[in-house]
Amino acid sequence: MTEENTERTHDHSSCLCCQATQMMGRLFGAMGTSGEAREHFRLSRLELLKGIRRVVDDRIEKASRTDQSRGSRIVVE
Repeated sequence: MTEENTERTHDHSSCLCCQATQMMGRLFGAMGTSGEAREHFRLSRLELLKGIRRVVDDRIEKASRTDQSRGSRIVVE
């Protein structure tokens, strides 16, 4: 699925992330937020996403790892 197709099928009105972004935009607009504050929030958002990526990478690594300390089963007659 291409990015273009995703945009067509994404319902922004029911998406929690889109709603939060719109609300934060209205809040910042009402407060007259400075460029410096906006840059801080932009960098904060990037750090949050990097943290989520790290958690996902760790889970993938853990799921991919084979547990070699357990040994193997041998059928004894």
